[in-house]
Amino acid sequence: MKKTLLLAAALPLVGGLTAHKPAPAAPVVTVRNRLNVARPAETVSVPLSQLRALGPAASLRGVVVKDAQTKAVLTSQLLDSNADGQPDELLFQAALPANGTRQFVLAAGAPVPVPAGGPTTFARFVPERTDDFAWENERVAFRTYGPNAEQLFDKKDPNGTLSSGMDCWLKRVSYPIIDKWYGRHVHEKPFAYHTDIGEGYDPYHVGTSRGVGGTGVLDGNKLYVSKNFASYKVLATGPIRTVFELTYAPWDANGRQVTEKKIISLDLGSNLTRYEEQLSADKPLSNCTIGLTLHEAKGEVKADRPAGWCRYWEKIDDSYLGTGVVVAPKYLLDYQDHRSAAKDQSQLYMVAKPNVVFYAGFGWQKSGQFASAADWDAYLAAFAQRLASPLEVSVK
Repeated sequence: MKKTLLLAAALPLVGGLTAHKPAPAAPVVTVRNRLNVARPAETVSVPLSQLRALGPAASLRGVVVKDAQTKAVLTSQLLDSNADGQPDELLFQAALPANGTRQFVLAAGAPVPVPAGGPTTFARFVPERTDDFAWENERVAFRTYGPNAEQLFDKKDPNGTLSSGMDCWLKRVSYPIIDKWYGRHVHEKPFAYHTDIGEGYDPYHVGTSRGVGGTGVLDGNKLYVSKNFASYKVLATGPIRTVFELTYAPWDANGRQVTEKKIISLDLGSNLTRYEEQLSADKPLSNCTIGLTLHEAKGEVKADRPAGWCRYWEKIDDSYLGTGVVVAPKYLLDYQDHRSAAKDQSQLYMVAKPNVVFYAGFGWQKSGQFASAADWDAYLAAFAQRLASPLEVSVK
């Protein structure tokens, strides 16, 4: 299995200014929100190609982002979005008022470090639990399963897992838990993360379902899906965004040989993971179908197809969990509430174009983030609204 790690997130930032030339004016980033609602925590992306005042993008070593009004220094991150070894985006987060504009000044300097245990994003391959891949931010955590777990499943080993579905890890603390929970699995007892000792736990069942945002190709009334991921590549981990790729062995979709790659990212402050799904086949594909499992179908389903979102609200142990998928309407072809007597096959389907960008995730009542299904609905509706009206960013 291919294992590549490209460290892009923690690159320090900035170009040197010679002693013989006056320093150019500090670049100012103007961010505009055209929605009539406030946006309390939005990720702003600035292409480094626009920051020529700080020097060539290839030589940037450090940048500081300051709020033009308050002069506060913001946490920022450099991102190598195309994996060529050079950063090409500057990320930071900002709160935007309704129909409002804010400005930020960029200057050469060392980025603000994230305090130990502070809110951040993170992803890694997990060989100590067969070969999971897990990712998280300060609100949510997820995992999915690799080829060794598939091989163990084929051998009928109880440690095996056959699934390309996406699992939820229900956390209720803002600090990272992936390393700690897998450490409990190794050093305390196997699968200790299924027990909540105050930080959250993993009670969510995926099985052969799509979990939260697993994909497939719907043909007639049957969903054809891949097996476990075959390889991974970490592109970035950092205080604002984590990005990685998962590739899958070719799989069959009713006579079509399908190749699949997912580019997956998670931003600080978001309950939803972003998926850029890339499907191709030797014969035309009619769709990429995004699934949301209904488990025993005892929960409550809701969808707003025109806005592009659906959700499931269910009781798990002594609390409630909301799961959801958001797809820009331009990608969406159909929505189906699919019920089946077969185990793990009752699911909501968002049927989209074969190459689609979508968002999937969850909100756990016990985390304190969402008190009710109405709160979760409001979150998904607002997310879809922001997706339809991206921030306008300019640099001068």
